[in-house]
Amino acid sequence: MVRSSARLLQLLSLLQSHRHRSGAELADRLGVTVRTVRRDVERLRQLGYPVQASPGHTGYRLGAGAVLPPLLLDDDEAVAMAIGLRTAAASGVTGIDETAAAALSKLEGVLPARLRQRVTVVQHATVRAGHPGPTVGPDVLATISAACYRRERLRFDYTDHHGGRSTRLVEPHTLVSFARHWYLLAWDTDRDGWRCFRVDRLRPWTPTGPRFVRREPPGGDAVAYLTRQLSVGPWPVRTSVTMHEPAAVVAERVWPGMGTVEAVDTARCLLHLGAETASDLAWMVAVIGVDFTVTGPPELVDAVRALGDRCRRAVPRPEP
Repeated sequence: MVRSSARLLQLLSLLQSHRHRSGAELADRLGVTVRTVRRDVERLRQLGYPVQASPGHTGYRLGAGAVLPPLLLDDDEAVAMAIGLRTAAASGVTGIDETAAAALSKLEGVLPARLRQRVTVVQHATVRAGHPGPTVGPDVLATISAACYRRERLRFDYTDHHGGRSTRLVEPHTLVSFARHWYLLAWDTDRDGWRCFRVDRLRPWTPTGPRFVRREPPGGDAVAYLTRQLSVGPWPVRTSVTMHEPAAVVAERVWPGMGTVEAVDTARCLLHLGAETASDLAWMVAVIGVDFTVTGPPELVDAVRALGDRCRRAVPRPEP
């Protein structure tokens, strides 16, 4: 009886992927006959699990049900879920801390002692570092996500980084969680071009607008395009610096959103980047740790000289 019950749990675990599995595949995974699989499927149905038979051939999948018993998790899945819930608090969604903590508590409550110990260890041994960014309401994310999925135009009120306010009409493409912020990549219909919007600065109108034909962002990669835009787009001070190392070497030392690297030849490259002040730019370029040449703007040249003087003053002169 114990062996039969354990096999039922294993069968249910296999079916929880919600994809079709043939009777022969299930029999092979469980080490039983196809006939035994059919009997076990019937027992699961009697227990209230909506196991559906695939039409036209012998196969099964677990259908969506209004009420299902708790999920079955193996060791790695339980730890993965605990880590996911633990790190969800850093996602920048309003109220997610309490929701994630409640979900983690429920998860621990249904796990056997062996898995509960592993999850508890992960929970108490991890901490979140860094300052949290601005939060976004889950209803705002849901509205934008639905518009992206349905390919419906979205109108919203927007406040830019200078405090200017406007109403925008866009064709939403992708939501991106990047460096403690949420961004919307969208085609701006009024400006006839791609734009990146901070989600915490927008207030969507509902209902959404008519459907549109989806466009692909430049290069076909939403994250890469957003990274390029954040590198130089919104900053008041921008520049291109010649780095005296190959592009591949510099690219490995540039953090996401810092700047974009363009090869010049086999020994040099250009680093395009921006920042709030020239002093910030000087520090960012210097910290990469390779030789470079700055030709402008003039305030950046002055900032690099000042940084060099400060570094020289920081080192005591050798005694004669």
